[in-house]
Amino acid sequence: MEYGDGGDAAPDGTRWIVLVVRVPAEPSRHRVAVWRELRKTGALSLGQGVWAVPDVPLFADGIGRVLELTERAGGEAVSLAATGRGSQDGRRLRAMFTAARSADWAEFMADCGKFEAELAKEIRIAKFTLAELEEEEQSLERLRRWHRDLTARDVFGAPEAAEAGERLKVCVAACEDYAERVFTALHQVPEQRMPEEGRREPGEESGR
Repeated sequence: MEYGDGGDAAPDGTRWIVLVVRVPAEPSRHRVAVWRELRKTGALSLGQGVWAVPDVPLFADGIGRVLELTERAGGEAVSLAATGRGSQDGRRLRAMFTAARSADWAEFMADCGKFEAELAKEIRIAKFTLAELEEEEQSLERLRRWHRDLTARDVFGAPEAAEAGERLKVCVAACEDYAERVFTALHQVPEQRMPEEGRREPGEESGR
């Protein structure tokens, strides 16, 4: 069955692209590059060298990069349009794909926890510097990009997605609070002390 040939979809309405990838064992960097691209794309591993993604435009660019990397490494890749033989097969594939996205969301939320803990530590030790703020803002931007990528790949809606969105909001609020503390610390005016010379104790005569 060719991609886009109008073949019948599975009873659950989902069609899949199945990739069979073979890359030479050496040099290992080629296998690693292909594996990383498959992971980045959100492909579901069905076995050694066999991967699947829902047949939707979102995954087209990632699949194209996998095929290009495989060819560049001197390997072979076959791309197949497929469906389950029955509704149970379709539901099982969806469940496996969603479970993989759930694992992604769990990893994301763990990193949110690390980010919150890092901010709490900086506040505890009163490390209020622009350099530290810039570093934390870069970390937050990385979380935002990661959240966007995971949201795009989570085509069936893993149950952890809503909680992950709330955790990101907490991270944003925590970073904003830290930024306010930094700017407050930077704009504090040091307490002015009177010079010792010329100071008089209460009741001291002026000498006139």
